[in-house]
Amino acid sequence: MTPEDYLLSLGLSKELVVFLIATLPIVELRGAIPVAINVLDMPWYSAFVLAFLGNLLPVPFILLFLEAVTKVLNRLAFFKRLLDWLFERTRRRGRILERYKRIGLVLFVAIPLPVTGAWTGSLMAVLFGMPFKYAFLSIAIGVAIAGAIVTSLSLLGWTGAIIAGVALSALAVSGLWRLKD
Repeated sequence: MTPEDYLLSLGLSKELVVFLIATLPIVELRGAIPVAINVLDMPWYSAFVLAFLGNLLPVPFILLFLEAVTKVLNRLAFFKRLLDWLFERTRRRGRILERYKRIGLVLFVAIPLPVTGAWTGSLMAVLFGMPFKYAFLSIAIGVAIAGAIVTSLSLLGWTGAIIAGVALSALAVSGLWRLKD
């Protein structure tokens, strides 16, 4: 039984299943949109909106509370080792964020690959001290771009995904370039 079949067997609606899948780390909307379109036969626009909102749900909590939770969990040896490993791995991946700030965060989150989404982007924003409003906006734009790429890929194959990715990334970069700190 697949995870989506299991969730549907619990009596959850297709919409809630897509939303919940999108909230999960690593899977995020990169998994939710193809499941919605190709498995649950949802219209692309519903899949996109539900996955976008589900993927953004954890972001404010991570941005606002990660430091406090980390302080508490660091008191336990197991969690300290786990968090040290996670933070070190994230810092290594954060070179693009250090160099390009908000635009780097948008591009990092927009790449529709595992461990480049909203969860890791939020963690990077906290580790590098990015202000909440810039971090949230950059992550939301990155999630929207990733969502457009994954939706295009689910509907049109690789050609559609590449066209959508290039066009949306160019728009996001040009728009963020004009924002002032």
